[in-house]
Amino acid sequence: MLRIGEFAWLSQVTVETLRHYARIGLLEPVCIDRFTSYRYYSVDQLPRLNRILALRDLGLSLEQVGQILNEDLSPERIRGMFLLKQAELEDQVQEARDRLFRVEARLRQIELEGKMPDYDVIHKTVQAQRVASRRQVFPSGASMGMTIKNLFIEAATHIEDQGGKQQGPAMSVWHVCPDDPTEEGNEIDFEAAIPVEGTLPESEMVTVHELPTASVASVVHHGSFEEIPLAYRAAFAWVEANGFRVAGPIREIYLKYDEENDPTNNVTEIQIPVQSS
Repeated sequence: MLRIGEFAWLSQVTVETLRHYARIGLLEPVCIDRFTSYRYYSVDQLPRLNRILALRDLGLSLEQVGQILNEDLSPERIRGMFLLKQAELEDQVQEARDRLFRVEARLRQIELEGKMPDYDVIHKTVQAQRVASRRQVFPSGASMGMTIKNLFIEAATHIEDQGGKQQGPAMSVWHVCPDDPTEEGNEIDFEAAIPVEGTLPESEMVTVHELPTASVASVVHHGSFEEIPLAYRAAFAWVEANGFRVAGPIREIYLKYDEENDPTNNVTEIQIPVQSS
C-alpha cells in the first residue's frame, strides 16, 4: 500500500485533490490507520483515478463523473451526457470565434484611425417593452425638431390623462430616416415612444403596443444631438465590420435629457437591431 503522498506523486495529482475525491465518494483510501490517521491507497486504484481524470478532461463535472462511476448508468444515459457536453463546447467555440472576429475588427479600426475609437459598441439583447406612442410621417427640414417635440408631448399628455405611469426613459423609433435629415423634402417615419406600465387605453392619435425583443448593436452618446452623427457612424461601422446587417427600426433612448439647460449633459443610447448577414 502507498501513503497518500506517495500515491499523489505516482498519479501526478495533489494530496488535496485526493482528499477532496475521498470526501465526495469518488476515490476513497483503501484504509485509514486508526492510530495515526494516515491514508493508504493501492496501485489497483490507479485505473479508477485515471478514469476520473479522463472524464474531467472531457469537461464533465465531478457530479457527472460520480454518476458514471457509481450509479451504473445505461449507455443511453451516458451518451446523453456526452451529447450535452458536445453541444456546450460547440457553443463555447462559436462564442470564442465571434469574440476573435470582434477583436480583429477592433484592430482594423485602431489601425485605420491610429487611436482607440471614441465610441464602444456592444451587441446585446433588449427585452420587449410596452409603450404609448405617437407615430407620424412628415418631411424633414428645419421644423423637424419641433414636430418631434410635439409628438412626445402628445404621447406624454395621453399617458397623464389616462392615469398611466411612465416605466422608463422616452425613446425615438426611426422607421424611415433619410441619410441627411436636415435636407428638406425627405420623408421621415417617426415614432415618439414612452414606456408604460400595464394596459392603457388608446386614442385616435396615440397607440399602445409592445416594442419586440431585439438583438441590437448599442452605443452610448454623451453630448448634444448635434454631435450624435458621430455615434451613428461608429455604430454602423461596427455593424458592417462584425458581419451584421440592420434588421429593424433604429431606437434612440434618452437616458438623460437636458436640452433646455446644457445639452452637452445629454446621454443617449442608440440601438440598431441587427442580424447576421
